[in-house]
Amino acid sequence: MERNTRQRSAIRAAIAQANRPLLPQEVLDAAQQEVPGLGIATVYRNLKALVEEGELQAVHLPGENPRFELVGHKHHHHFQCRQCQRVFDVHGCPGNLSRLAPKGFVVEDHDLTLYGRCTSCVPAARAARGEPAK
Repeated sequence: MERNTRQRSAIRAAIAQANRPLLPQEVLDAAQQEVPGLGIATVYRNLKALVEEGELQAVHLPGENPRFELVGHKHHHHFQCRQCQRVFDVHGCPGNLSRLAPKGFVVEDHDLTLYGRCTSCVPAARAARGEPAK
């Protein structure tokens, strides 16, 4: 187990405070508020170690670089904003999806990603189309 450094504490805090899965660059940007000299190589090294130690888990979306979130979430899914590309946790699940699998197949797990616009990007999209704000 690696010692707890200021850098590691800042990385862990950045992910916890974001309350959503973060890309390594997002972790770096947030953690630099606490440790200005922090570099991307240190972020990657610590993300890897925190995953290996079971504190973080990687979130893999198709065609995307992994994002990282704290472990301990119950089964959940994700929402990716098509405008800002941020990813958010979705704490709901449609349940057993076995009925969608071909006959005779056994579903062992599933991932579900919703795509659209987040609450920050919806007003900007409406304004760009000339629609009134809601």
